[in-house]
Amino acid sequence: SGIASVCSAHPLVIEAALRHGAARRADVLIEATCNQVNHDGGYTGMTPAGFRSFVEAQAHKVGFPVDRLILGGDHLGPNPWKHMAAAAAMKKAAAMIDAYASAGFTKMHLDTSMACADDPAVLADETIAARAAELAEIAEAAVERAGGEKPVYVIGTEVPVPGG
Repeated sequence: SGIASVCSAHPLVIEAALRHGAARRADVLIEATCNQVNHDGGYTGMTPAGFRSFVEAQAHKVGFPVDRLILGGDHLGPNPWKHMAAAAAMKKAAAMIDAYASAGFTKMHLDTSMACADDPAVLADETIAARAAELAEIAEAAVERAGGEKPVYVIGTEVPVPGG
């Protein structure tokens, strides 16, 4: 059992995952990273709302029911802006989280483990936790405004941070 889960913005990968889910009559989780898709467009040029439309169009194309589609954000946090001071990077991350939650993404992997320009090389666990909590509060407020489904959260990173 289980579901198909992919983290990609490539149309053929998304189509294959949706076809797999349709054949098995199962839910499909499609995720985008903070670098691929964000409120500034990411390297794909898509915002979270644009990515949602893109994936839903693929679902319609292959006959996959959109009510079986789960959208997720992977490693959402200040990573794309870590070259900035922490306050500025977190402000950008907050806007990104708001955009993901407002677009109806219901799986949020919050990852605030990376150091920003004015941070020490290795962040204290308390700093990482406080930043993740701040982003979760923003997601909750966005969902409340939009009247959508509350997201499920994955917190942290599965890879070691540089220096520790």
